[in-house]
Amino acid sequence: MASVQDLIEKNCFELKNAGKTDRDITKVFCCDLLSIAMGKAPGDSAWVTVMGNRNTLAVASLADVSCVILAEGAAFAPEDLDCAKKEEITVFYTELPVLDAALAVHALL
Repeated sequence: MASVQDLIEKNCFELKNAGKTDRDITKVFCCDLLSIAMGKAPGDSAWVTVMGNRNTLAVASLADVSCVILAEGAAFAPEDLDCAKKEEITVFYTELPVLDAALAVHALL
C-alpha cells in the first residue's frame, strides 16, 4: 500500500496542490469519462485522467479518491486549482501518458 505522501516524497509527479497527503492509495483508476468515474472510481484510489476541468474535481470529491493525476500535459485553470485547495484534493501533473503514470503509481502499491 502507498500513500499520497509517498508520491510526493518519491517526486513521481509535479505536485500542484497538496490536499490530504496522509491518504492511503489502494488502487489506480484510469478514466476520462466523468460519468463513469463518478460511479466506478474506487475510494482511496489515485485517479489518472486527462480531464483538466472543475467537474473533474467535483467527481474526485464525490468518489472520495485520494488524489488526481493529470496526465499527458493536461492542467487545471488557476481558479480550478483554487477549488482543489478549498476541497483539499491533492493534484499532480505529469507529461507521462495515462498508462505510464498509472504504472508508476501501481509500482508503489
